[in-house]
Amino acid sequence: MFGKRLFPGGVHPHEGKGGKSVNQSNPIVPLPAPQRLTIPLSQHTGAPARPLVQKGDHVLMGQKIGEPASFVSAAVHASVSGTVTEIGTCYNFGGYEVPCVVIENDYKDEWVPLHPAEHPETLTAAEMVQIVREAGIVGMGGATFPTPVKLTIAPDKHLEFFVVNGAECEPYLTADHRLMLEKPTQIIDGIRLLMNAFGVHETLIGVENNKADAIEALRAAAANVEGIKVVSLPVRYPQGGEKQLVYALTKRVIPGGGLPIDAGCVVLNVGTVFAIDEAVRKGIPLIQRVTTAGGLMNNPGNYLVRIGTPVRSLINACGGTQPHVRTLISGGPMMGTAFVNIDIPITKGCSGILALDKSAIDVDESACIRCGRCMRACPMHLQPAQMDRLIRVENFDELDRIGVLSCIECGACTYVCPAKRLLTQSFRSGKRIVNIRRKKVKEREAAEKAAAEAKAQQGGQAGKEA
Repeated sequence: MFGKRLFPGGVHPHEGKGGKSVNQSNPIVPLPAPQRLTIPLSQHTGAPARPLVQKGDHVLMGQKIGEPASFVSAAVHASVSGTVTEIGTCYNFGGYEVPCVVIENDYKDEWVPLHPAEHPETLTAAEMVQIVREAGIVGMGGATFPTPVKLTIAPDKHLEFFVVNGAECEPYLTADHRLMLEKPTQIIDGIRLLMNAFGVHETLIGVENNKADAIEALRAAAANVEGIKVVSLPVRYPQGGEKQLVYALTKRVIPGGGLPIDAGCVVLNVGTVFAIDEAVRKGIPLIQRVTTAGGLMNNPGNYLVRIGTPVRSLINACGGTQPHVRTLISGGPMMGTAFVNIDIPITKGCSGILALDKSAIDVDESACIRCGRCMRACPMHLQPAQMDRLIRVENFDELDRIGVLSCIECGACTYVCPAKRLLTQSFRSGKRIVNIRRKKVKEREAAEKAAAEAKAQQGGQAGKEA
């Protein structure tokens, strides 16, 4: 239907110098924990965690230092043992100040007592969700949505199968590739435990065919496990998006404004599944992750990084960056975030730190030539050129009407635009404004409703007195 692609739209971005081919053969190397770790209490979608420690407290590795503040929130744990030196704020990759806990490492790596599941093979869905919640597990592909929320299935929904994302379609990133190569047995085991707990009989693992060795490793690990299928996918970005991956593997369409569960499935990243296996089998919470250090690093690699480690430590481990580096990006070059402060801490959702040259940032916009390439590339069937025009003339009502909030900010439109329009950045701003306007409308409607109810009550009271 789509030739060499299994979903509408999308692109095949060039890897550039220092792309996947440089890092895909580099094994995962543990990065030594630094002297001082800054652990954000907000490194997930939703409310920041509430701190459970105070300045001066001694903490153990794996100890919970922040508890979920709401249903959509996530626990946070100490990634080293040591002393809490500060409860304050730090900057994240988006440039926002967030609450954090600062720990001075004592270099003893003394673990808090761990509690593996007593009966991992027969866990109920509720028990599995509780383990995942206590371990602070979130989406490891970059979205960082709390996994226990995703696994809490509403009574009116039916979970038919799991979809596991091993596509890793962003250029440069190889963290998931190496994890699939080096930990295939644990990934398959984590999937099997989830299937047992939720009574699911089928799981589809999508891996792009430029990772043939990972596909082979996963298939070998799943050979004797019933119901797990590893699917080789043609290379196409953004195939790792939930809607795109679900359609590519099942031909089911997630409705506009809907979730994967509306198509009968739950989508999990391979890193998330691995973290679940660690939590169930060993009682280990999410305190470290594999992060690619790529692009124009002197010695790029894939590192197992403690949460809270400053980017500076990762760059130093690579021997620094090459002289002509002009920007640093957290994540991939298509959807990642540029930053300048190398003391920002690595978080649960940080799949990569990339050093790129001026070609990544030196862009001269020109007028839109109405070529339609952006529309053909958009995996969400949107009208990027029209949305950009509406944002520039500040027509946010029409922008909302034509569906800007459906934009997944994949960057495919920006990549193919011959006029070099900064479309993705434009849509991020537009979505932010549309959301603010929607919030204000709801607040105004709520205030008007409250005023009307108060007036009605006053009228009723006046009638009684009369």
